[in-house]
Amino acid sequence: MTGLAEARDDAEREALIEAGRLLFARPCNFFYAAQKSDQLPEPGLPEVAFCGRSNVGKSSLVNALTGQKALARVSQMPGRTRQLNFFNLAERLVLVDLPGYGYARASKDMQQDWQGVMFDYLRGRPNLMRVMLLLDARIETKSSDRAAMELMNVAAVAFQIVLTKSDDIGPTKLAARIKEAEALARSHTAAHPLVLVTSSNTGQGIPELRAEITSLAA
Repeated sequence: MTGLAEARDDAEREALIEAGRLLFARPCNFFYAAQKSDQLPEPGLPEVAFCGRSNVGKSSLVNALTGQKALARVSQMPGRTRQLNFFNLAERLVLVDLPGYGYARASKDMQQDWQGVMFDYLRGRPNLMRVMLLLDARIETKSSDRAAMELMNVAAVAFQIVLTKSDDIGPTKLAARIKEAEALARSHTAAHPLVLVTSSNTGQGIPELRAEITSLAA
């Protein structure tokens, strides 16, 4: 299935969004967690991973996508989640919630521990279809975000930029942030050209993100 960027007209775009709605209306269940590289489950269904800085809203976005308030645990303490969490979506796709990176208060050893597992996963997962790289719409792109992009670019891991928390920023600043994100996408060969703008609170961009993810399902 093609994604929204390849849609030829409004009718095809609406069909993609409806396919996304139908898939994400089906059961999605947590089934596995890994804290070390040698604990990863055997590759199987296509996987779409969610990657981003601590407190960027990964778990909230997964919950919004699936319509479940507590599927992915939302931590009040940034940097607390240190494992890869796997969710089976209707036996067609696996969603993977990756540990947050760039949490300044974590010790260097702790950062290397859980971020190392995340990067091992990104580099060596044969069934990983795409990484949704989440950037907070309210703040500038951090050096750790750029480092994640470079890693995926060098490793030829396809990624797509998703701006989060768009409801908490004014339209002028949001437009500038979108422009910046689109420039970042153009500067990385592994990046998908379409930047998605989302809000877990208002639902903005959720249908479009569902459509993009559904295009990668089995």
